[in-house]
Amino acid sequence: MRILLISAYEASSHKAWANTLMKGLDQHEWRYLSLPARHFAWRIRGNAMSFAFDPQFKPILDQSYDLVIATSMTDCVGLKAFCPHLQTIPWLLYFHENQFAYPASDKQQGLIEMQMVTMYSALAANACVFNSQFNKSSFFAGARALLKKLPDYVSPDWLNNTEEKAQVLPVPLDIPTSVESLVEAHLASEEKGNREAPERIKLVWSARWEFDKGPDRLLAILEALERRELDYEIAILGEQFRSVPKEFDQIQAQFSHRMTQFGFAPSREDYLRFLASSDIVLSTALHEFQGLAVLEAVALGCVPVLPDRQVYPELFGDRYLYSSDLMDIQQEAAKAVDLIQSIVANGVKAPTVTHYQSEVLLKHYDQLVERYRS
Repeated sequence: MRILLISAYEASSHKAWANTLMKGLDQHEWRYLSLPARHFAWRIRGNAMSFAFDPQFKPILDQSYDLVIATSMTDCVGLKAFCPHLQTIPWLLYFHENQFAYPASDKQQGLIEMQMVTMYSALAANACVFNSQFNKSSFFAGARALLKKLPDYVSPDWLNNTEEKAQVLPVPLDIPTSVESLVEAHLASEEKGNREAPERIKLVWSARWEFDKGPDRLLAILEALERRELDYEIAILGEQFRSVPKEFDQIQAQFSHRMTQFGFAPSREDYLRFLASSDIVLSTALHEFQGLAVLEAVALGCVPVLPDRQVYPELFGDRYLYSSDLMDIQQEAAKAVDLIQSIVANGVKAPTVTHYQSEVLLKHYDQLVERYRS
């Protein structure tokens, strides 16, 4: 099959997903279009025009295809209008996230318009695919709630058929064998997950450096670790943008003696090596639809310590979750440190995530694509 893959906002995880599909399903002929991950609101609203009229994309768009797979930030309706030949082939819309489950921010602009673009695309696609049940549920609940607020000639029932056809298919984990071997070495040298009294707790935190990933909560946890006089080190990784929350400056100034890394890893392999050499992966996210960075860390042997919110209860059992407290950051930090101490004291091992591995999930992607073979 000839497949056009469109990523309208190419964040690093979106790019990794696209590459995994094209590499893992190489029996198909792929063409790939993407736009940079910047100017978020404009990217969602303007991507159809950017794709359709920029001369660098036209030769690819003008070709014939059997299937289009687009990320949910893609304006499918606009792109179909500008490129009529794309109207006659099936479209799959893949949701890495949705615009209805973001935490409130005073920096949000045009949120309802972005929500409407995504909802239009969902209604125009042949099928919607979500990376988690939480993502799927929050999208349809939020979209229906918005439709109920609109003044007239609208019904939340319009989403019924779209939801019935929707399915959950996570982003596959694609970890090189060379990095996986580091886990075995780490387990052998430090008896990872079985030590009763480790000399130093090795933590890793990896997320976008934005407010919705909870940098203020990370700061509170580090302060709580210090108050309890725990011996630890931490690698703080993740993608950075032009505007960085002020908490990161405070974290760097206050905890530099604890850090093995502060900032984006030099390469993908370096990033995975940091994960493989850590004991615990910590999250403070207020916004998480799959938790790919956490899943990668767990696949490389880290024990997860995660807030009891967003997608996390869907991924792992209660033993890896600390109580979420959106109103009291200090109370939440105390619960997180309680869990860290309990995991270390009891030698808790990392859960299995083999069902997220690419060799498992790519079979399901292949079956999905084959449904649209003419």
